[in-house]
Amino acid sequence: MIREATVDDVPEIRAMIRELAAYEKAAEQARATEEQLRAALFGDRPAASVLIAEDDTTGEVAGFALWFPRFSTWTGTRGMHLEDLYVRPRTRGAGHGRALLAALAAICRDSGFERFEWMVLDWNEPAIAFYQALGAELLEEWTLCRLTGDPLGALAARAPAVVRAAR
Repeated sequence: MIREATVDDVPEIRAMIRELAAYEKAAEQARATEEQLRAALFGDRPAASVLIAEDDTTGEVAGFALWFPRFSTWTGTRGMHLEDLYVRPRTRGAGHGRALLAALAAICRDSGFERFEWMVLDWNEPAIAFYQALGAELLEEWTLCRLTGDPLGALAARAPAVVRAAR
């Protein structure tokens, strides 16, 4: 079963984020607290949405997908960015990942989103094979860029004043 997450799912979502980070060999980077997730997902201005996969036999939470809308200047349309897709190891192979992705594809279709995009680590061969089997195209010519910590602060310190438009 796939369902929209509720605020009561926050502890389980946080636990799965930490499990995913450990799998991706970056456990120390998963610092989000339950309070931060509660505010980001269920506050006044939600930053993202979450779908939960529950195992039909046991009723346990099998996995989750966290996504948010994005915008393409090339197509002039919104799209979907999948930030995290995770299925717990003990429930893999039962179709939960495929069901989560199919549910997200239906949200894209129903919302008029023309693109559904996500990233995958280049060493995660099982995930890459799974995505390719679904028809996903790997955009190898694109490289992810990231600023964090001191480099982000240094660049921000060089920012000119921004004139705010009236809304």
